[in-house]
Formats: sequence, structure tokens, C-alpha cells
Amino acid sequence: MTLSNIIRIDGYIQSSYLAVYPDKLLLLDGCCRADVPIVLRYIKNTLQRPISDLKVVMVTHMHPDHAGGAHKLREATGCLVVSADKPKQWYAGIGGQMMHLVDIGLAHYVANRQNRPFKKLWYSAHLQADIKVSDGESIPEFEDWQVLETPGHTDRDLSLYHLPTRQVYIADLIIKLRHKFVAPFPIYDPKSYINSLQKIKNLNPTKVMMAHGRELAIEDATFDMLIVQAPKEPRTVKDTIKHKLRGKKSNFSEY
Repeated sequence: MTLSNIIRIDGYIQSSYLAVYPDKLLLLDGCCRADVPIVLRYIKNTLQRPISDLKVVMVTHMHPDHAGGAHKLREATGCLVVSADKPKQWYAGIGGQMMHLVDIGLAHYVANRQNRPFKKLWYSAHLQADIKVSDGESIPEFEDWQVLETPGHTDRDLSLYHLPTRQVYIADLIIKLRHKFVAPFPIYDPKSYINSLQKIKNLNPTKVMMAHGRELAIEDATFDMLIVQAPKEPRTVKDTIKHKLRGKKSNFSEY
């Protein structure tokens, strides 16, 4: 069956994208915990489909607005949860548990900046994926989608490329902030991040779907600008605290 449509659903603090087929559905990211009822209502009420039609939920990386709803969506629908093939959990160890708490706090911060009402965002720090995928592989049950590893924001970021239409979902690789395109926060590996931008540019996609933004055609000049302006050093919460202590402006203050 061929793809019928890709629908953008406005989530709590991000856009979620649902790939619609006549006989199945694919959610391109695991969204926030607060978005689970929104997605399920959309399937039942707007599409008038059984929620069991949701066959796969991708998790592009482990942040609260990309992984937070995955387990609950699986509980509700029986879908497969698919993520990057990495040997360790992103939030591994005591340091990882602390980072998990910080990231949930940052998600609440973004929600507050967007004047969103308070919602529960807690989710497991450890993702229990049904299937793990690597660069160049197809999404299980959706052979027309190719998985692309695009790290930098974290070590396991995935982008999802629809081969027939050349549309690509890039999660947090690029943020559309008001009237400009910017790099995400955090960036753990600047070199990998720049390589990931170049990788998506080289696809010459017809449309780029952003989690923080919309679906847009992005010109080569914009990719080139982002590559030139990309951070040359890691930009994390730890670095932000150091800058604050030194009286420098935090990069995160833009968000």
C-alpha cells in the first residue's frame, strides 16, 4: 500500500507527524506523554480508524518530547517501538538519571515559555524498544521509509526519509524559532552535528519536517548557513552553567 498522507499533529511542545496508509499508520516520533491522548483521539475521531492501525512508533532520540509517549502508545495500541541500535541507554547510570530529570525540567521550561498549561511529562529513563535499527535500514513494516543516523544533538538521533516522495523528518536537527532557523539545544558532538546537516542537505529533500517548526522546503543556502554557524564546541547544560557563572549569555536563552 502506498502512502496516503503525512499529517502534522500539534503536540504539547512539538509537532508530531503521522504517516497514513490505507491499512496502517506510522508515528514518526514518540512525542510527549501529554500527547498520547491527542494522538489516539486523532486516530479514532478524525481518521475514524481503530487505534490498532498504529503499527510503529519511532523514537528518534530520548528527550521527553520524542520518547515520552512511546511506551504508553504501545500499551494502548500494541504497536512496535523502534529506535536506534545503541549498546547503552542514553540515560544510563546515576549521571544519566540526573540528566533525565534535567531534560524533563527543560521540557517544562519550554512549555512555560509557550504558555502551555502544566502537564505531566514523566516517562521512563530507559526505553524498551521492540526493534533497533541502523543507518540505511528500512522502518519495519514500512519499507518505503529509510532510517538515517543524524547524531550531534545526542549520540542516537535518527532522521526518517520517505524514499518515493523525498520527504524527510529530521526531529530536532534544525529548530524553526520564530522567523529563523537555529541549531538545537543541546549539542553534544558538534562535528557529528555538522556532518548530519550536510547529510540531509545532500538528499535534496522536497520537504523537511521539523519537530519544532513545520514541514517546509529548506533551501541549500539555509543548510549552508546552519553549517557555518553551527557550534564548534559542545553546547550542553553543563556548558550553559559555566557560561552563566562567567557572566556570558546562555545559548539556551533563545528558546
